[in-house]
This record gives sequence, structure tokens and C-alpha cells, in this order.
Amino acid sequence: MVSELIDKYLWLIRLLVDAGHKGLTLSEISSSWEQRYGSEYPRRTFNNHREAIAEIFGIEIQCRRADNCYFIAEGEDTLSSDKTRSWLVDTFTVNKLLELGKQRLSGRVSVENIPSGQYNLTPIMDAMLAERVLGIEYRKYTAINTETLHVEPWAVKEHNRRWYLIGWCRERQALRVYGLDRIHSIVQSDEKFRMDSDFDVDELFAESFGMYLADEQEVRTITLRTSELQARFLRDLPLHPSQKEISQDEDGSVLFAIRVAVNEALLMELMKYGDKLEVVSPKELRTQVRKMFESAVKKYK
Repeated sequence: MVSELIDKYLWLIRLLVDAGHKGLTLSEISSSWEQRYGSEYPRRTFNNHREAIAEIFGIEIQCRRADNCYFIAEGEDTLSSDKTRSWLVDTFTVNKLLELGKQRLSGRVSVENIPSGQYNLTPIMDAMLAERVLGIEYRKYTAINTETLHVEPWAVKEHNRRWYLIGWCRERQALRVYGLDRIHSIVQSDEKFRMDSDFDVDELFAESFGMYLADEQEVRTITLRTSELQARFLRDLPLHPSQKEISQDEDGSVLFAIRVAVNEALLMELMKYGDKLEVVSPKELRTQVRKMFESAVKKYK
């Protein structure tokens, strides 16, 4: 039932976004509804959907009294301006399309499996809303046994095909990051905590690379040189939100800069590009990457 409602909300959002600022009358919306769902679209149902869309997605469907047309202000910009809203709409839309097309498009649609422990998302987000401490059984990749921890769930974040919990660990008395796929059990306790209303998880990781907290490493400005061909990829899919294009040399190579804390995740990312990307500065990072490549070469001799 819930998935059917979400599908209808998304259909209405997309219908009005595609209509642009001109909008659509209720009669035009109802006609499209009948073609899609084969039933009438009463005004009361439409108004209920408007309210639900505002509550769930934060998208307001407005009515222009001059011509009684309904529209979404800013259209596509409304979706792209908010990352969380865009993620919600895209995720629900893609999942519904895959569900509808899995028979007719069998063998023609491929998606990556995300073994991220997403089943833990619901209890974690419930605890976030209730501001209740979680008891988790957690096992690091480097550990043999699980440990029992009590965590204030501050945020969840998706990165590189995994979901993570960011929270204050009572045992460690510090902010920690936990991979959901490494949580073996999770229980919401009766103990409450007070969440800072100004907390923003994106700001927390603004100078981080991967899921390492930036305050654990020194933040540096890093310059990188790539070929013009590789630069096209980096322009479309930046290494980091702080990425800036500095200059382009006569030979076509392009200089980029990012400002992040140097950690293992960054080193692995830089090595992934092989000879298609060169670390220009700082000198110590350039040396560190060179030594890692030299060590890799030795393994193949």
C-alpha cells in the first residue's frame, strides 16, 4: 500500500515538473491520472496527495488563481537544489521503474548490489527521530569478536555502496563511524539524548575523504595534474566537493585542486587512476604516492 502511494506521489511530482511554470489544471491532471491508473482522481484525493508530497519530499504544489493551474515552483531546480530530496525522488522512481520493467526488460537492466546492511536503516532512523540511544553489537574488519556499544545516532550517510552510522559512542566518549554491514544486532533503548539542532553531517565531512573524520588528520590543499581526456571525467564526477580547476597548460594537461584531510581512502583513490593522474603537491604526499606505486611494482616483478 505504501509503495503504491509513493508511486502516485512521484508520478504527480514528475507530471508537474514536466509541465513547467505553465502548470496544469485539475482537469488536465485528472485526465493524465485516468490514463495512468484507470480511475477517477477526486479533488479530495489530489489535495491529500499535495499535503503528503509537501510533508515527505518538502515539495510544494502551488495553485495560480489567475488560471487555476497547479505547478511546482522552479521545476527541476526544486529537485536538484536539495540533495536529500533528489535522492528520495530518484531512489523511489528508479526502484519503481525496475519493478515495473523486470519482466519486460529482463536481462537488459543491471544494477549494483549494495551489501550495506540497509536493513538496519529503519531502526536507526527511528532512533534518530526519537532521540534514543542505540545498543549495537559491532565487529570491525580487524577484530575477531563483536563488542557491545551504546551510541547516540546522530546521522546516517551513504558512501561508495555502503551505509554508515555516525554517532557519539558512550564507551569511547567520542564521535565514531560505523558501517551498517558490520552491525550484527541493534536495539533501541529507553535512554534519551539531546541532538544539536545545528548539526549537519555534510559539514562534518566537508574536509574529509571517504568516511574518515577530518579532525583525525591534517587538512591540506592538494594539486593534481591530469590529461585533458581525464579532466573531462573529473569535471563530470569530481574527486571531492572542494575540487576546483586551476589552469590548463599548453600541452592540454589540466591542474585541479582539492582541500581534504590525507587518509588511507584518499591514497587508494589517487592510486586508482594510475598514470592518468599525477600528484603535484604537497611534496610529502607526492613522495608517499610514489613509494606506494614502487612497492606495487615490486610485487609484480
